[in-house]
Amino acid sequence: MKKIAFIGAGSFGFTRGLVRDILSFPALADSTIALMDIDQERLSFIKEAVDRIVAAGNYPAKVIATTDRVEALKDADGVVCTILAGSVDVWRHDIEIPKKYGVDINVGDTRGPAGIFRALRTIPVMLDICRDIERYCPEAIFLNYTNPMAMLCRAMQEKSRVKVTGLCHSVQGTAQMLAEWIGAPMEEITYLCAGINHQAWYLQYKWNGKDAYPLIREAIKRPEIFNEEQVRNEMFLHLDYYVTESSGHNSEYNAWFRKRPDLIEKYCTHGTGWNPGHYAYILNEYRRMEHTWKDEIKAWLAKDEINLDRGQEYAASIFNAVFGDGTVFEFNGNLRNFGLIDNLPEGCCVEVPVLASRRGLDPIHVGPLPEQLAILNNISARCEELAVEGALTGDPRKIFHAICYDPLTSAVLSLAEIKTMVDEMFEVNQKWLPQFKHFI
Repeated sequence: MKKIAFIGAGSFGFTRGLVRDILSFPALADSTIALMDIDQERLSFIKEAVDRIVAAGNYPAKVIATTDRVEALKDADGVVCTILAGSVDVWRHDIEIPKKYGVDINVGDTRGPAGIFRALRTIPVMLDICRDIERYCPEAIFLNYTNPMAMLCRAMQEKSRVKVTGLCHSVQGTAQMLAEWIGAPMEEITYLCAGINHQAWYLQYKWNGKDAYPLIREAIKRPEIFNEEQVRNEMFLHLDYYVTESSGHNSEYNAWFRKRPDLIEKYCTHGTGWNPGHYAYILNEYRRMEHTWKDEIKAWLAKDEINLDRGQEYAASIFNAVFGDGTVFEFNGNLRNFGLIDNLPEGCCVEVPVLASRRGLDPIHVGPLPEQLAILNNISARCEELAVEGALTGDPRKIFHAICYDPLTSAVLSLAEIKTMVDEMFEVNQKWLPQFKHFI
C-alpha cells in the first residue's frame, strides 16, 4: 500500500481530479490518500468528496484528513502541493500597485513584479514543506502545482535534497487545443515542447509524423480561431513557433501587448478564450469563488454519478511510473537547466520533457532553442534567477534589479519609477516577507 499526501488539499478541483486519476491505476488503487489543509472547513468538504470517489470506484483505498502536515507527510511515497500563500486581499496588491504606475498586469502569478512578490511570499513556505519531506519521507516524489512555478522550483531544487518537479497543464492543454483546431485526434499527435514555464514552445508539432504547423497557420486565418487566442496567435505569426499558456498570461511576459492602452484594447480585451486579458475579470472570478465554493462543492457531492475517467494531468501517471506498475511515462516538467537547453542560463529553471520510471525522473536534453525564442526566454529566466537569489538571501536590491529588467515593466517605467513601485510593494507585503530584514 502506497501513501500519497496532498498539501493544500482544500484546492477542491485539483485534489478531486488528481485523486480520481491516481486511483484509476490498479497499482495505486489501494493507496492511502492523506489530505492536509490549514482550513478545517475546506478539508472536511474535500474529505467527503474523496470518500465519494473511493466509494464510486469501489477502491480499496484509505483516506485520512488532517491539519497536521507532519501526519500527512510521514512515510509518504508521493506528495502533491497546491497551496496558495495569502488570500485575494493579499495578492491583489501584486497587480493593483503596478497598475497604478502604468504596468497593466492581468493574472500576475508567474513572473514580473506580481509574480516575483508572490514568489517572495511563497518560497519560505515551500522550503518549510521541503524540510518536512526531508525528515519524514525523504524518498518521496514531490510534485508542485503552485505558482510561480519556475521560481518556486528553482528555489526548492537549490536549497533541498527533495526529488521535486513542477507540473503545469498548459503543455498538454495547448497541444489538445491545437489538435482540435486542425481536426486531428489527439492520439495521432506528437510534439517536442521546451522553454520555461508558461512560455515553452512546440519545437515540433506533428500529425501522424508529418509537420502540422502549416495546418495550424491555415486554421488561425479563421476569425473564430484567431480571436480565441489573439496574443498567442500573433506571437506564432511573428515568432514561428506556438507558445504554451493562455493569451492573457503571455501578454504579461513580453513588451509587445500591454504597454499602451491602444494595444491592450486591440490584443487583450476582446479575445473569446479563457482569460481575455482583464484583471477585473480574474479578480471577480476569485471573489465569486470565495462566496460560492461551498455551493459548488455541495452541488458536486449531490450528483448521482461520479465521473471516474482519468484526466490529462501528469501527476498520477508519474506516481504510477515511479512507484506503481512501473510503466514509463514522458511529461513536461520544471527542473534546473544542467545540460538541457543549450542557450538558456545554466542552472535556471526550464520546462522540458522528462521520463518518469522506476529510476525516478530523468530530464531529456533538448539542445538549443531557435534564437528568437531563446532571447525572450533568456530575459525572463535571468530575471527569475535574480529574484530567487534575492528571496533566498533576503536582499531587496536584487528584487528591485530583477523587476527592472522585466520586459513589460521596463517598456513602461523609468528606473526611478520602478524603484518607487517596488518600495510600495515591499511596504504592503511586510508581514509576509520574514526573509527580508530591511527594504530598499
